[in-house]
Amino acid sequence: MALDVSVFGSFILLFMVIIGLISYFLGRRKTNHPIITAVIGMFVSFIPFAGLIYVAFLAFLALKQDVNHGSVS
Repeated sequence: MALDVSVFGSFILLFMVIIGLISYFLGRRKTNHPIITAVIGMFVSFIPFAGLIYVAFLAFLALKQDVNHGSVS
């Protein structure tokens, strides 16, 4: 099977969406700026290996305490 540009581009686009969603949902609980976290994740994932490193960094962020967004409990 030949790996042409359209298949590779589709893979990169799918990878960008997945990394962006993971970044957003982790960023929503762990940072004050989840949209910026998601955008950075999407741009970094243009290079798939760099996207995996970014997700590893976000996994480190998962150990951090959740950010209180002003909700009263």
